[in-house]
Order: sequence, then C-alpha cells, then structure tokens
Amino acid sequence: MQIEETRLKGVYVVTPRVFGDERGWFMESWSERKWLEAGLKVTFLQDNQSFSKDKGTLRGLHYQLNPMAQAKLVRATRGEIFDVAVDIRKGSPQYGQWYGEILTAANKKQLFIPRGFAHGFITLTDDVEVQYKADNYYAPDCDGNIRYDDPDIAVAWPIKPTILSDKDKNAPSLKDRSAELNFVY
Repeated sequence: MQIEETRLKGVYVVTPRVFGDERGWFMESWSERKWLEAGLKVTFLQDNQSFSKDKGTLRGLHYQLNPMAQAKLVRATRGEIFDVAVDIRKGSPQYGQWYGEILTAANKKQLFIPRGFAHGFITLTDDVEVQYKADNYYAPDCDGNIRYDDPDIAVAWPIKPTILSDKDKNAPSLKDRSAELNFVY
C-alpha cells in the first residue's frame, strides 16, 4: 500500500498493492499498521456506501461541523468518480483550495480526506458505487454543505453535473458559510 500526500496538506492518495492471478485479485483496502507507519492516526467508526445510477450525478460539497467532524477514506468499488476535497479550516494557508482525484473500480485508488475539509464527487460513468470509512458518526445537526460551483473555490469538474439534490443545488457559497465554520488550522 502506497500512501502519498497530495498538494493539500493532510489529503492523501492511497494506492493499494494488488495481487492477481488466474483466479482474480486480492488487495488490502485498509491497514492500521501501514497508516501508523506513514505517521497517520485515525480510528474509523462507520462505513458508508452510495449508489448513483447515472453519469453526471454530483454529491457535495459536504462536511460536518465539530464536534462531529469526519475524516473519510473514499473509494469507488464500481464505476468511476472524480473525488474532491476542499480545505475549509480557518487560518489554513490552503483555505478554499481543492484537490481532485479520479477513483475507479479498476485503479482501486482511495482518497483520504481529513477533518476540516468539505468533500464531494461526480460520477464519470453510470452505475457507480462509492464506499467510504468515516472516523465519526453522521450527525444531521452538524451537517453542512457548500456550492459545488462556488467561483471562489473553482473546482474544475471534468464533466458538467446533470443530477444534483435540491440541497446541493441550493447550497450557499464558502463565503456565506464562513461564519459557521468551526475548524481551526
């Protein structure tokens, strides 16, 4: 398992080592020992899975406020997504900056998104399943979101979104959310 930090401090791409033969393949998708060796300490408490039937489905940009903020380890187990993390920690030199990675069932890459980051993805194929581990439980009263097309963030989505929830269509900008953000760098 290769764990590499991206240009955003705290966001990591995880590339598993895949062992294949005539039967198929095997890989470790999570190893606490390997994470500790990489200097990362996280305890996951919840696994989540989503299904999106159509290409162009956008989910995000979502986050949870403290004390229920979540770090996530995201992977596509069917189809392809463009997965995005946005730094929303006040005082961070990378505040409002984003990083995106294509995650596919074929490349088996994962994206680690720490607490204090918003997260979202767009499906690049039909019939997509996304699974992720979270280090805190879902708390509706701490749930928040930011516009996927906020010009101050300017995520370069590789395709135009065609399906969004009303919540995501009507999300406020990062500027409009900044007063409530309680993440400190």
